[in-house]
Amino acid sequence: MKKIIYTLLIIVVLTKNSFSAGTSGDSSDGSSSYTKAYNLINAAKKYEKKGKVEKAQKGYAKAQKLLLKSNKKKPLQADTLNYLGFTTRKLGDYEKGEEFYLQGLQIEPNHNGINEYLGELYIATNRMYLAKERLNVLKSCDCKEYKQLKEIIEGTKKSKY
Repeated sequence: MKKIIYTLLIIVVLTKNSFSAGTSGDSSDGSSSYTKAYNLINAAKKYEKKGKVEKAQKGYAKAQKLLLKSNKKKPLQADTLNYLGFTTRKLGDYEKGEEFYLQGLQIEPNHNGINEYLGELYIATNRMYLAKERLNVLKSCDCKEYKQLKEIIEGTKKSKY
């Protein structure tokens, strides 16, 4: 019971923070779709860790639709493009996922999440030299994304995603 209460509190806090970071809380600016998509992605990741791949895929597909809606209403947001790349990649379309990541990097070249996820995509598509380029971009950030991508490139860790 405590676990459910804590989970609900975390969701409320994350949702509140997402709205405060935008221009307004109404759905006309796409932030509502983004927030829903973000929550669906987190739930899908949990399903994936539990081996419930079909449920995870459904979550990623729903999130992708919401992100496309958000991107249409409020285009050129690096975070939205990052998660569009992520969900698209998770649904098996590496080429389109890469396009979203690259669009995001045009807006924010040092975006930690995009650089890490794009590096993982490059590893999955056997383009290690490009993954190392992404790692090099992250080198100065001293962040978890750098450490995770480095471990995956070195083979000491398997990609979670």
